[in-house]
Amino acid sequence: MSKLLKYLLISLLFILFFSCNNYSPADSDKSAFLNDLKKRTFLYFWELADKPTGQIPDRYPSRNFTSIAATGFGLTSYLVGIQNNYITREEGAKRILYALNWLWQSKQGPEASGITCYKGFYYHFLTYGDGVRYRDVELSTIDTGLLMAGILSCQSYFEGDNEIEKKIRNLADSLYLRVEWDWAMNGQECMSMGWFPERGFLQSQWTGYNEAMILIIIALGSPTHPIHDSAWASWCRNYQWSEFYGQEHINFSPLFGHQYSHMFIDFRGIRDPYMTEKGIDYFENSRRATYSNRDYGIDNPSGFNGYDHNIWGLTACDGPGDIKLPFEIDSIQFWGYRARGASNLEIVDDGTLAPTAAGGSIPFAPEICIDALLSMKNNFGDSLFNKYGFKDAFNLSFHPDKKTEPGWFDKDYIGIDQGPILIQLENWQTGLIRDIMKKNKYIVSGLKKAGFQGGWLETLIK
Repeated sequence: MSKLLKYLLISLLFILFFSCNNYSPADSDKSAFLNDLKKRTFLYFWELADKPTGQIPDRYPSRNFTSIAATGFGLTSYLVGIQNNYITREEGAKRILYALNWLWQSKQGPEASGITCYKGFYYHFLTYGDGVRYRDVELSTIDTGLLMAGILSCQSYFEGDNEIEKKIRNLADSLYLRVEWDWAMNGQECMSMGWFPERGFLQSQWTGYNEAMILIIIALGSPTHPIHDSAWASWCRNYQWSEFYGQEHINFSPLFGHQYSHMFIDFRGIRDPYMTEKGIDYFENSRRATYSNRDYGIDNPSGFNGYDHNIWGLTACDGPGDIKLPFEIDSIQFWGYRARGASNLEIVDDGTLAPTAAGGSIPFAPEICIDALLSMKNNFGDSLFNKYGFKDAFNLSFHPDKKTEPGWFDKDYIGIDQGPILIQLENWQTGLIRDIMKKNKYIVSGLKKAGFQGGWLETLIK
């Protein structure tokens, strides 16, 4: 047999083998990338937790304070770590038990300083080491809600009969039942966003569609301090349904508002009265919001540098700074940390994009979100993708010094933006966290009180 014939035969067998196995080098590259991204992002929560308190940093390498919302995401991330064999079940359980113990025993009271918690709610940010209120931040309802979501995920995951798993379940129960959700309503139809010991409740309330959907459901489900059953109808009253870039949906500009609640609750196939009338569910709503965010980026009405079909994503994130600079024939007002986004409600766009916008939306639209993340990693390399996965944000239109190339890349990772990437990637791959939470009686109770019906919830009810 000639060398040419041998070569052709081997080539044919190679093609047939990989065709029969539906092998694609591009798919292999994506799979390797996603697995690498997942482990790197997990390590943010595992390696950086504050040792004395078990709380998760708000950001890194900057070290100012820990974040109770990031801690909620961190507790859930440990479950991802166990399932992916990054850590053992025993290692994860010990870390979680330590954090829950610390939360339970932390300092409580109405005082303005030296306190961690009051009426079951935790201050938005806590100091490293002793874990008390950072400066004059508020007692935060949404951040406590996200913390409790993480705590309840641990309660439902650890079902073992051994002593450590029993303690986790009992502590999770105690922490959740201690929260006085009804107090935070402040006698109103909708929950206050927070409370200060110096001046009382914030006038701003959680109403209309945003990231607090999980908060309202958790508060409805409490057997000790529930909010009134009409709270969900009051929450829905200010929804803004309209078309944006070809997608009819409940509008909310930053993508994180379409992601956070879905990290913990599977909204596929279950509907409240509002969504029953619209003929879709909240999962489909988030899919549409993701596409409209991407299509806005493709259109790029302000002409920012770098936007295209794979480089997009507006959500709350860091920015290059509060400064106004010339751009093209006009100027741009750049911002630092801000809730960027695009919808019919508001457009907040200074050219700053955040990987978590696409990362947190993977379950809704993997066909566009995964390509976006991979493109960002391939295009920007170590400037954007490093030890703990994606840095928080970047802006290719920021050009403060004409002697240098344009472009700003954040130096920090941010915990509440890392969490959606990790948890939503796992939810897309295995459904882990959403399935765990289907077993939690408090989540199920909250959904039923809000009027959700159908799908997996109907099966559980029967």
